Amino acid sequence: MADIEDILAVERIDDDIYRGSAFASALRRTFGGQVAGQALVAATRTVGAEFGVHSLHGYFLRPGKPHQPTVFLVDRIRDGRSFVTRRVNGVQNGETIFSMSASFHVADDEGIEHQDTMPPAPDPESLPDGSELEGTAKLLRAEWDNFDVRIVPPDQLVTHGWFASQQRVWFRYRKPLPDDQLLHVCTLAYMSDMTLLGSSKVAHPDATVQSASLDHAMWFLRPFRADDWLLYDQTSPSASHARSLTQGRIYDRAGRMVAAVTQEGLTRTGVPEGKATFIAVRE
Repeated sequence: MADIEDILAVERIDDDIYRGSAFASALRRTFGGQVAGQALVAATRTVGAEFGVHSLHGYFLRPGKPHQPTVFLVDRIRDGRSFVTRRVNGVQNGETIFSMSASFHVADDEGIEHQDTMPPAPDPESLPDGSELEGTAKLLRAEWDNFDVRIVPPDQLVTHGWFASQQRVWFRYRKPLPDDQLLHVCTLAYMSDMTLLGSSKVAHPDATVQSASLDHAMWFLRPFRADDWLLYDQTSPSASHARSLTQGRIYDRAGRMVAAVTQEGLTRTGVPEGKATFIAVRE
């Protein structure tokens, strides 16, 4: 696959208009993390260096065509002293495929601080690296070969009985990245769409589903590196009416919570197995 720096290198077309390149893909539609990451980069190009990304909220409106570039139109909603807001629409063939609001916050604000404790998980280097996968899972591993994704096996997963469906995943970008926090943030936005919807399948291991991301919200809490191991603690508190709600909390190896994610995705059953769409590594 292409390097993440190339994927996120959106091209400026005009004031507040950018274009994200297309890259070879085995997926039937443009990977949601790619669209979200490129949209976030486009938004950051219109914001001063004193502001850092603190949240994004996106809707996947139409399936993107992976062989076509996406044009991103940025709307400057608000420029405040402490917060800046942008809206970005990703367009292909004159139709909006993705819509996102992104908020930015100055880095030197001070306030109270606390966080939940990172849940227990085995050391990532002790887990299978995915080389043993077969079938669809093997193809998806090849799709994201630059990312090291290791799912904690069920027999090593410390679970909570009141959670309906849960999994934990260690992941990182394999290659060293520059010391640019914005690049790490946008890389994690890309990575955050990987495996999260698969947490809804844990409670239904034998189900064949058509799945796709519907909306995606993310909060960036503390600085981190996307090229170092991050633990993605995932739960799916509800699934009904062909939609699954999923949540994720992301920790670095030191136990600091660096990001939080909420996503709703399509998980439709009754689809012939050959037509089911799998977009998450676990699936």
